[in-house]
Amino acid sequence: MTSAELLKKVRKIEIKARGLSSHLFTGGYHSAFKGRGMSFSEVRLYYPGDDVRNIDWNVTARAGEPYVKVFEEERENTVMLLVDVSGSAVFGSHSQFKEEYLTELCAVLAFSAISNNDKVGVMLFSDRVELFIPPKKGKQHILRIIREILLARPKGRRTDLALALRFVHNVLKKRSVCFVLSDFLASGYEEALRIVARRHDCIGIHCWDVLERDLPDVGVLRVADAETGEQIWVDTTSGQLRRQYRQTFEAHRANTQSLFRRAGADFLSLCTDQPYVRELLQFFARRSKVVAHG
Repeated sequence: MTSAELLKKVRKIEIKARGLSSHLFTGGYHSAFKGRGMSFSEVRLYYPGDDVRNIDWNVTARAGEPYVKVFEEERENTVMLLVDVSGSAVFGSHSQFKEEYLTELCAVLAFSAISNNDKVGVMLFSDRVELFIPPKKGKQHILRIIREILLARPKGRRTDLALALRFVHNVLKKRSVCFVLSDFLASGYEEALRIVARRHDCIGIHCWDVLERDLPDVGVLRVADAETGEQIWVDTTSGQLRRQYRQTFEAHRANTQSLFRRAGADFLSLCTDQPYVRELLQFFARRSKVVAHG
């Protein structure tokens, strides 16, 4: 990809993502994610019914009448995007489309975050940490993140989600919102996920292509494992094989969702041939209800 092509693609994604993020932001991002807690705002005169535990005794003594401390929610969050760039993560019937879908999704989340005055960081991972960009604010920072995701050429082909989660746990010292975007074709990450979800607000976003669920009836095919490169011949005319293929996918998706729920984390499944905006809006709406009642 030439520099001109990259700039054009980044600009296209920026325009689309900023428009969608304003829609999502007003549609629920702001209320879906709590701030880090309560911070002192001001003092004011005590009114009957105020919590006496909030009386500022120093000000009260000086003024000769009772004053209380007023607190407000500290809205600023840190948002971390953990993006799987392994071989299987970019597999699909339209590989380039899937890469752009992931990039757009990250861009929308990032622009929504900075609209909320949040910091955003990114980590690209495979079976190693491919790239880590610490959280910062600002449009130029988000554009850099978009460029890095588009230009990602991972050295690793496999997926080590446990390693990625442990890395984030070690580098993020304050409670953050962690979006994990992956196909979750990995194992042995349950304990690492529980540890991260205990400290941070963790959301798994399962991105998948329709070919990962539905095997087309096109005769005998030679297929290759996206991570290992191993090739086998399969007879796609077999209805039993196609049913088994779909059942395997659905079982993996259900197991992954269950694993996230047990860890105390959220989970969202998105197919790359469907618009993600409606799903995100519904997800933010559900989160907002939980936050409001929490």
